[in-house]
Amino acid sequence: MARVAEAVGFDSVWVGDHYLYRDPGMPPRGPWEAWTLMAGLAAATERIELGPLVASVSFHNPAVLAKKAATLDEISGGRLILGLGAGWNEVEHRAFGIPMDHRFDRFEEAFAIVRGLLRDGHVDFAGSYHQARDCVLVPRGPRPQGPPIFVGTQGARMLRLAASHADGWNAWFAWFGNTPEGLADLTARVDRACAEVGRDPSTLERSVAVLVQVEPGPMASRGGPPEDAPPLHGSPEEMAADLERFAGVGIVHVQLVLDPITVGSIERMGPVLEALDRRAAGATS
Repeated sequence: MARVAEAVGFDSVWVGDHYLYRDPGMPPRGPWEAWTLMAGLAAATERIELGPLVASVSFHNPAVLAKKAATLDEISGGRLILGLGAGWNEVEHRAFGIPMDHRFDRFEEAFAIVRGLLRDGHVDFAGSYHQARDCVLVPRGPRPQGPPIFVGTQGARMLRLAASHADGWNAWFAWFGNTPEGLADLTARVDRACAEVGRDPSTLERSVAVLVQVEPGPMASRGGPPEDAPPLHGSPEEMAADLERFAGVGIVHVQLVLDPITVGSIERMGPVLEALDRRAAGATS
């Protein structure tokens, strides 16, 4: 699927960092481990960017997570976008024996370690939940400042942290109803968080995951809370017009959550990408 996405013209491929879903009336389900999978994708592709959407810092020792990120950035030749989040799925935390208490406090400490190692190559940190004493990241990855870091969140404390230290912010489609209009409240909160920490809001890149129904029929369950958001669908020109509207509200990167997630679905999005290119060329001509 990653190779087809690269051939069709997608800019990025994203992997969910999850271990286990349990939903009523369905058998347990789980994806492959994200970082092992992304290393394979990095070696199997040449151009396309790669990222976790988003990596749950609760799953990883933060210093080791920075080491993984630098290694993956090296394997890919500088194609990693590091999405980070605090984790939300209690089922997998309980099943795999991972603590889920004090989520923001744990994330704040982990973020300081990950960011410090990737940006500066060294941290000396002793917190309530995480330790990294005189820790040095060697070898460094291919980019002196490390990969760009995006934080996926809609919480006030996490938004303030993202505004203070992240390169970008990400939102899941269920948070805003899968429409550009539904983003107004969220983006206003992002702007306020930037203002609170003295940052120009335009310097924090905005990205969103958008649900796209490629084939008619019942939607697949992705696991997790109910998602009351109508998917994008229609002809290539119609879907291109709908996606273009997200750029009009300041979104610079869109991740497409395809339904179904198949090679065929990826191939069928090719004409949509071509239509987007035509629209962009027309706007600049």
